[in-house]
Amino acid sequence: MEAISEVSGDPQAAGQPAGGCLTPQNLPASVSQTIVDKQPQSGEEDEKLRHTTDRLVSGAMGQFEGTEYVNIGEVPTPRIDNFKKVSVLPLIFLIFYEVSGGPFGVEDSVQAAGPLLALLGFLVFPFIWSVPEALITAEMGTMFPENGGYVVWVASALGPYWGFQQGWMKWLSGVIDNALYPVLFLDYLKSAIPALGGGLPRIIAVLALTLVLTYMNYRGLTIVGWVAVLLGVFSILPFVVMGLVAIPKLKPSRWFVANLHDVDWNLYLNTLFWNLNYWDSISTLAGEVENPKKTLPKALFYALILVVLGYFFPLLVGTGALPLDRELWTDGYFSDIAKILGGVWLRWWIQAAAAMSNMGMFVAEMSSDSFQLLGMAERGMLPEFFGKRSRYRTPLIGILFSASGVILLSWMSFQEIVAAENFLYCFGMILEFIAFVRLRMKYPAALRPYKIPVGTVGSVLMCIPPTILICLVLALSTLKVALVSLVAVVIGLVMQPGLKYVEKRRWLKFSISADLADLHLSSHESTDSSIR
Repeated sequence: MEAISEVSGDPQAAGQPAGGCLTPQNLPASVSQTIVDKQPQSGEEDEKLRHTTDRLVSGAMGQFEGTEYVNIGEVPTPRIDNFKKVSVLPLIFLIFYEVSGGPFGVEDSVQAAGPLLALLGFLVFPFIWSVPEALITAEMGTMFPENGGYVVWVASALGPYWGFQQGWMKWLSGVIDNALYPVLFLDYLKSAIPALGGGLPRIIAVLALTLVLTYMNYRGLTIVGWVAVLLGVFSILPFVVMGLVAIPKLKPSRWFVANLHDVDWNLYLNTLFWNLNYWDSISTLAGEVENPKKTLPKALFYALILVVLGYFFPLLVGTGALPLDRELWTDGYFSDIAKILGGVWLRWWIQAAAAMSNMGMFVAEMSSDSFQLLGMAERGMLPEFFGKRSRYRTPLIGILFSASGVILLSWMSFQEIVAAENFLYCFGMILEFIAFVRLRMKYPAALRPYKIPVGTVGSVLMCIPPTILICLVLALSTLKVALVSLVAVVIGLVMQPGLKYVEKRRWLKFSISADLADLHLSSHESTDSSIR
């Protein structure tokens, strides 16, 4: 398909008939020639030709309807009338909750390695991991501004089989990650309500919380975005207050305590990795973002600053204001620090902030997971029913599948969940790095509304440090976690051929959305057109 550049809204100015009647004879020359070039040589190609021709004609017809066009190489997003898309501020907080949600869950880094390494980790680690991942997300997300995100990147670079594997591993790691938030929510409340520590009350609480937050996702992404803003402000404020209260008690010497002979490297790296990854998750919502080629990079930049400060400042306060007892630094310890420094009222505020933060992380992660499934269905990787939207324009089937996975996995412990999702996430990130470099090498002239200011060699060098880190995380995983994760990977390897068989037998309907460009063809033509 020959991609269409910016054109005038006047049909005659664009060289098309004023009457708006579109026939093969008055199609734009580039489109007509493409159709001629694609005449089938055998009956087997007839269906593929009809699909290609329909999309070419549909793209040309849009010129008479005032459709907003994209430049060469850009993947057009589906047009949804009367549907408000996500703007910059809600997007910043959606990213904040995809990645962080506040310092809840960082306490294990102090227990694993002591104050100095914990503080250095949250200063240095973002440059090794978060910055490269956020930059790649900005470039690839603006190059392919559609739902599905990283699935589309990998499919474009490596083909639909590996695109499906990326989708399976990242969706599963996202669902596992989402199972953490009810656990963290209850861990922060159990000190005030001991009954939530286990047994039937805890099970009922997990189910009730999951259902309420799932319903919020069902009601719409715009609502989720502004709820994330409110929850984010509420979650950050008590730590600002705690920092002000702690000033007289701070002793800088406590920040430099370290013992390299007593470090749990597995727990330390997993805690850092879990708290500073998932920057790419927002890409699965790119089709719901207002002007993504400008909004997405800007939101990622501000979210990165917010996340790093949101971790470093509370750790600085907690480790500097109290004598060190590493055994106490476990999930929920910030509420105990708040009580010591400010009293019961501050403790309750921190606990409430933790609860609200976990709600924000849950709805943001579920939005990403469910829209990923919708994007995969629009690309024909999943059955068509995954692409159906509710009356609130949300992916109903994707939400139900993601919620079911959360409920099934919520029995696991915090450390087991973190280790398992990190393992799967690492495999997905390796595919993303390969896709990023391959697209840079294969289609260097393709339009990238936001482009990292490095060449091909620079893009390879940028991926080396996070790849080394991935290898370390995988190497330090326990045998149990590695085996469970590898079984999950193998399931994905056989699931894709199974779904293709189901499609071939027509047991379920699969289709590719007419609003989406052919990835390989559009990339190829964008390169050629840019050169011409």
